[in-house]
Amino acid sequence: MSCLGVLFSLSEDEVIKLKSFNSDEERLDYLQTEIEEIYFDEFPERVVELDKAWDAIHRSLTDGKLGYTNGTFPLSHVILGGEILYFGDDYIMSLKTPQQVNEIAKTLIQFDETSLNIGYNKISEIDYGFPKSDEDFEYTLSWFNDSIVFWTQAAKEDRYVLFTADQ
Repeated sequence: MSCLGVLFSLSEDEVIKLKSFNSDEERLDYLQTEIEEIYFDEFPERVVELDKAWDAIHRSLTDGKLGYTNGTFPLSHVILGGEILYFGDDYIMSLKTPQQVNEIAKTLIQFDETSLNIGYNKISEIDYGFPKSDEDFEYTLSWFNDSIVFWTQAAKEDRYVLFTADQ
């Protein structure tokens, strides 16, 4: 699979439905056949793609490592932190509440290239699995910057945010 990350700004009703399924398979099917189809077609302003940069973004905002519980809130919740909704090895679903989204948005507005670069420099190439470079940082920064408007809008609208990635 491609490991592409996506953030979705969801309503409370959509979150209730997403949580109502009894299995990971049902939850993933709902995500792929309902949420992804509708949002990419009808609500593109409520979706932000992160490509493969989500990995470096998370590491740069936390402690250089990739994990669900590393780093400190709110930066730890931009990507992986939050309520885990999928427990299989083939997909990631991590949900952030409207209160968390608000805190994340307030923090990200103040975050700049220098701050992200400091975090990026904490990443171990061995753990990361890719060579770190100026080009990789620029790639990470570009996708990160694209997400800031998304977070601000989701906070304004008091919405949940779901991070997803296929593995």
